Amino acid sequence: MMSSAIVLHYLAALAYLGLGISIWWALYQKKPLTKRPLMVSIILFGLIIVQGFAIHLGMLADGMIRINWTLGLSFTLWLGLMIYWVESNFIRLTGFLLLLLPIGFIICLLAAIFPISEHSTSITVYNNTFMVHLVISLFAYSLIALSALQALIMTGLDNYLHRPQNFSDTNSLVSRILDAQPPLMVQERLLFRLIWIGFTLLSLSILSGMYVSIDLTGQLLPHDHKTFFTLISWLIFGILLFGRMMWGWRGRIALRWTMLGFGLLMLAYTGTRFIFEELITK
Repeated sequence: MMSSAIVLHYLAALAYLGLGISIWWALYQKKPLTKRPLMVSIILFGLIIVQGFAIHLGMLADGMIRINWTLGLSFTLWLGLMIYWVESNFIRLTGFLLLLLPIGFIICLLAAIFPISEHSTSITVYNNTFMVHLVISLFAYSLIALSALQALIMTGLDNYLHRPQNFSDTNSLVSRILDAQPPLMVQERLLFRLIWIGFTLLSLSILSGMYVSIDLTGQLLPHDHKTFFTLISWLIFGILLFGRMMWGWRGRIALRWTMLGFGLLMLAYTGTRFIFEELITK
């Protein structure tokens, strides 16, 4: 029998697809992306709620948190859409929907096709402190992933702005996609806001992890590769934010450090989990 989480992810995927097609069609027709921004905002908020229920039903079980690579991606997308929805009430970010909605369709579809199974990671919640640590860690990892996605968007826009322009080709689809994106300075402020919040949560995750590790094992930190890469990533983002405050680091320097920190943090977190859950255990 198909679970409620799978059904809701399928519904969210179809809704993201429909909303995405309407916005891409407007771009193709060279019309305003959203003629009715309030209606789009309401629909998107409803989709965020539906996807949130799907994640809740798939992730939480009796005394356990269950997660696999698709549910982790779905949570990251859900968090990103929530941030977009909040920020879009203050800043014009409509162009982001051209990317977020297709990504939302793909991720929700994957979460429905590859749902939680007996091979997925199941973490027993020993106490409330451990639950808090898990939740903080999940939010920290997801925010840093969103920072990396934002850095990739900025890289594409930066390359577009610095290349010689062929004015006879200004109406190409790629040009219109990039022209629809928010200004680079706005995106940079959003990037560092994400990094600051992600770094703060990552710091809290490390501190709470120390407390949990001492409580459960008597060790200050677990001696494993995930802890190692988390600490190195934390150091990378700390250096980036220090450089931002002291020397005004920005642009390509900030983008490279962001991608490096993200790569280190996710090296074992997503990649090895996918290999273990979907390939080795089949």
